[in-house]
Amino acid sequence: MHTGSRGFILTSPCSSLFHPFATFHDGCAGRQEVAAAEAVVAECRLMRSGFLSFGLLRNLAGSGGRLGARGLRDGTAMAAGESMAQRMVWVDLEMTGLDIEKDQIIEMACLITDSDLNILAEGPNLIINQPDELLDSMSEWCKEHHGKSGLTKAVKESTITLQQAEYEFLSFVRQQTPPGLCPLAGNSVHADKKFLDKYMPQFMKHLHYRIIDVSTVKELCRRWYPEEYEFVPKKAASHRALDDISESIKELQFYRNNIFKRKTDEKKRKIIENGENEKTVS
Repeated sequence: MHTGSRGFILTSPCSSLFHPFATFHDGCAGRQEVAAAEAVVAECRLMRSGFLSFGLLRNLAGSGGRLGARGLRDGTAMAAGESMAQRMVWVDLEMTGLDIEKDQIIEMACLITDSDLNILAEGPNLIINQPDELLDSMSEWCKEHHGKSGLTKAVKESTITLQQAEYEFLSFVRQQTPPGLCPLAGNSVHADKKFLDKYMPQFMKHLHYRIIDVSTVKELCRRWYPEEYEFVPKKAASHRALDDISESIKELQFYRNNIFKRKTDEKKRKIIENGENEKTVS
């Protein structure tokens, strides 16, 4: 696909020389056109890598259980699609503040994990340029922490716009997750979601409407299991996006291993129940 004056070129998405977007000029191409074209690209990339999206698998499964020339069994293909649907999209933002009316995103990172919290893919980690006037109006807390981490200086030096950042993150999640099925995850991620809903709506439309907020588990653990809570991994508090995501994943891993019932415990319970049922029948 070539849009000519629109400003971006899409090579044949299933060609042997697979390069989805040869060029992209911010602001020249309509965002809806970009999104539609990229959806085709993402689907083809998933097919080429052996991972078909859940929606495509579901549609193809209705035609005899065969998936094109690949001849995959319906069950195997559906299992792959359902596995992708269980992935989590971890995001962390650094902002100039928490006021959705005036503050802006200055850094964003994204990781994809499976349902067992294993990291599958690391996405972009971008610093977004914002005007000096906005940086100068930050609260003292933000000035101190963003200055200490080097983020304020990096924001001033960055050439990445908010629109370019959304495009890159949207492209990444489309390659890694089926549309509308995978939730946003993070620590106090409800706050990040407010900014993403406002400033990156196309990115958010790709995700499920539910969220996985580690801070909810934290607060429940603190109240219900205070003794175990004492051993929650301590955070470095670097206030940088990628570091914060990594710490959030480790924290949820702790809750899973120490608070939630493990799979082995569940198996033991089923074995005991089955034994009691057999005794009852006999």
